[in-house]
Amino acid sequence: MLRLIKVKNYTVIDEVEVNLQSGLSVMTGETGAGKSILVDALGLALGNRADASTVRPGTERAEISVIFEFSIDHPAMSWLIEHGLDNEETCLLRRVIYAEGRSRAFINSSPVTRQDLRTLGTLLVNIHGQTAHQALLHGAAQREILDDHGNTSLLAKEVAKNFSSWQTLNEELDIQNKNKGDQQLKFELLNFQIEELETLNLKEGEVESLEIERNRLAHVDKISSSLNKILEDTYERDEASAHHLVSTAHRSLDGLLELDASLSEPLDQLNQIEIQLRETAVELLRYRDDLEPDPHRLEWIETRLSKARELATRNKIESKNLFNLLDHLKNKIEKLKNTSDSLNTLLKSVAEAKDLYMQTAKQLTKMRTNNASSLSEAVTSQIIELGLPHGRFRAIVKDKTIEQADATGLDWIEFQVVLNPGQNFGPLSKVASGGELSRISLALEVVSAGFLGVSTLIFDEVDAGIGGGVAEIVGRRLSDIASKRQVLCVTHLPQVASQGLHHFRIHKLTDGKTTRTNVRILQSKERIEELSRMLGGVEITDTTRAHAQEMVQRGNH
Repeated sequence: MLRLIKVKNYTVIDEVEVNLQSGLSVMTGETGAGKSILVDALGLALGNRADASTVRPGTERAEISVIFEFSIDHPAMSWLIEHGLDNEETCLLRRVIYAEGRSRAFINSSPVTRQDLRTLGTLLVNIHGQTAHQALLHGAAQREILDDHGNTSLLAKEVAKNFSSWQTLNEELDIQNKNKGDQQLKFELLNFQIEELETLNLKEGEVESLEIERNRLAHVDKISSSLNKILEDTYERDEASAHHLVSTAHRSLDGLLELDASLSEPLDQLNQIEIQLRETAVELLRYRDDLEPDPHRLEWIETRLSKARELATRNKIESKNLFNLLDHLKNKIEKLKNTSDSLNTLLKSVAEAKDLYMQTAKQLTKMRTNNASSLSEAVTSQIIELGLPHGRFRAIVKDKTIEQADATGLDWIEFQVVLNPGQNFGPLSKVASGGELSRISLALEVVSAGFLGVSTLIFDEVDAGIGGGVAEIVGRRLSDIASKRQVLCVTHLPQVASQGLHHFRIHKLTDGKTTRTNVRILQSKERIEELSRMLGGVEITDTTRAHAQEMVQRGNH
């Protein structure tokens, strides 16, 4: 389970440390307080792509650290041991994002790749964000959900592996058939092509790099002239540059802050614009200063690109892919040299590979069909309770022809719903509205909680567009999930927040010059006040507090 999230210098967070426990933990806060920032930060620690703009202004780097605890038989522990990264029964993931754009990743203090974080993260956490339900519209996601539900994921991987083997043998068979002609002519042609490519000796990415350099050298005067104008307009003109005007507006607005503190957010925004303009100007100045003509270099580049284009046209590929062609041609020669292998043997191998694929794919289709029924019943039950009383859900398994066979098997998976009386079942992507889709997505999460391998589930405002009695049911469903998995829920609904065992409040603080977000766990009285605030009203009354108290008591039973 997730034990600790520590964030430093990330967006509006200067430093926050959150200790988490089992069960349902809820996070609330006013609009704009940054309730989802912690979830975004956790995503970075789990391998999401980093963006230097998220580093807190005025700092060199942002750091996100998370600690997980799990048993020795957890799949994540097996992965850590396999990669030599294990550390008893805890796991520390750390991500550092530098303001200049680079980032570093660590597992238990050892440097790793971002892909390593992503791979390990899939074994530890499932983040269900505000737009995650959109993935349900795609057949691949629907197929994955059904396979998870029916515990057929391993069989699905076996089918994919068998299909790949079959196709590889088919490709070899095609080569064998083509090689039944004049072998010597093919050898000569391939050797000639290889010699040309080895003489040119193109490296990966070289064509793209040369084209960029060629364009720059060929238009030095135009680029320099345009940059001078841009820099004058944005930064260098004393009285009318964009930077000067924004700076003047910044100072003027700063003078109004003591008259109205609510201007702090626009003031921060102007400050960011001023900083970005200055940083952009510095970058453009550096680029302009390095810009100079080099006709000899330009001529050499044009000659090399021309030769690359000639070879690419002759081989019917793009110039940027030439570096891959050499190995491909050498492989073709090796295969031509081995044509002494019996064509009949290869034909037999292709037939055997196809039979194996068909056998496992048909078995997978049969199991998917059986599992679709139980998934349909379980999800239908949940969506009815989530405020769609006439809703019905079904997972359809449609057969493919042998010509349509692929790595996913011999079937298509389609989720269908009917949401109103008198309507027919239709594809989820065409029938459900945004709010309905969100509830169906949550219903699938509830049903999935029992078979998900990860021990921590995070819901980031999945209750958007839901209110009233349905909101309370959503809270109960999240609480049900939390009886089997650790659950962290970012919510704006008091009906959901009241169901939590642990309640964190995210709030934004400002001194008029800077803004920061803080997170603190609420005790009993503080929690009543926070729920009262969420219930609404300009003034919190005793009646509101009594209602909040009742919601907490009801949520704890």
